[in-house]
Amino acid sequence: MALRSWVNSANNAQTDFPLENLPYGVFEGEGGPRIVVAIGDRILDLHGCADDGLLADAGEEVEEACRAARLNALMALGADAWHALRGRLTALLHAERASKVERQHAQAKLIPMKNARMLLPVEIGDYTDFYASIHHATRVGKLFRPDSPLLPNYKYLPIGYHGRSSSIVLSGTEIHRPAGQTKSANGEITYGPSQALDFELEVGLFIGPGNAQGTTIGIDAAEEHIFGLCLVNDWSARDLQAWEYQPLGPFLAKSFATSISPWVVPLEALAPYRLSTDQRAAGDPELMTYLRSRTSHPQAFDVTLEARLSSRAMRASGMEPMRICHGNLRHLYWTLAQLVTHHASNGCNLRPGDLLATGTVSGPEDGSEGCLLEKRHRNEPVCLPNGEMRAFLEDGDEVVLTAYAHRDGMPRIGFGACAGRIGGAADAE
Repeated sequence: MALRSWVNSANNAQTDFPLENLPYGVFEGEGGPRIVVAIGDRILDLHGCADDGLLADAGEEVEEACRAARLNALMALGADAWHALRGRLTALLHAERASKVERQHAQAKLIPMKNARMLLPVEIGDYTDFYASIHHATRVGKLFRPDSPLLPNYKYLPIGYHGRSSSIVLSGTEIHRPAGQTKSANGEITYGPSQALDFELEVGLFIGPGNAQGTTIGIDAAEEHIFGLCLVNDWSARDLQAWEYQPLGPFLAKSFATSISPWVVPLEALAPYRLSTDQRAAGDPELMTYLRSRTSHPQAFDVTLEARLSSRAMRASGMEPMRICHGNLRHLYWTLAQLVTHHASNGCNLRPGDLLATGTVSGPEDGSEGCLLEKRHRNEPVCLPNGEMRAFLEDGDEVVLTAYAHRDGMPRIGFGACAGRIGGAADAE
């Protein structure tokens, strides 16, 4: 049975942010950045709640962390503290559990979401992008290696590379078209704006407590180090990537911009949407011991992922964005826990606020391709509703990523949106 809040908009079946969700974010308050949670069409100022003593039951450390300018201090406290705060906030916003006085004080801390200027919720120290979807890896591999799409190591370990945290931007930030070197079909090497700009539909996970350098994180404890999830669009210049990626992998083709959604959905909010699924096929290599869970705890999540595209001409005509991808997080070959464990398996020290992304999430069906490059396996560009064709993104195009978990009789746990619009090429200096 769905929980009911005294914030009426949170009881709407279509909201992304019911009482069961309570994702964290940061907005620009009058005195600077302040931590908030989303509830219906409102945001609740946790800094103000802490100052009014509304969070005292969660403990002094939690209260102090909620007065910080970013989520890192709260992330560092660990799962017990997160659970305590979540329980306190649920009671505070519950239609029957909140006292009249609590409700009055909390109501004064609510702000219309439409009026809030959201900020990056985390001081992101490091960013790692993985390649965890076997369907994505196979389709892209076939474009370049038709007879052997997956490289020999893919089914043995999660493949990843270090991204660039300084160029991570919040949803809504304009994305400048990057410039770089490319190699044409006739072998000519030139420098100029990318002509093959792409989006990537991904999910990011934020690290809570980290590990000391030289230590590891066991697979069955890995999720205790995950604070929550967000949406990620790791924009990619495919023509730059094709020329530069050998032998060390992506560089300028991906470091120019990565967009994330403003809301961080707690892993605890997604617990009812766990499922047992195994993307490993008969004949795949047996998992190494350090990547093999010894519990029956389901480690996949039933989260629907979508990407929509609108062109400048579509918006000028009042046309709705076109859905060009419909996938699910359940189709990952490597679980979120395995990404964390493998990352730390060499003694690498993860820290609160580090961002790990899944890489493009795709499914087995047509329509589940999580980027435009992957759609090239159909040998035809995407046709927009007004007749425009897209092999890759053009200036003025806007991509909006969304995600939600939902089952019959259960609330919708949404992620909000991760949007970005393509501007012109960055100015040269």
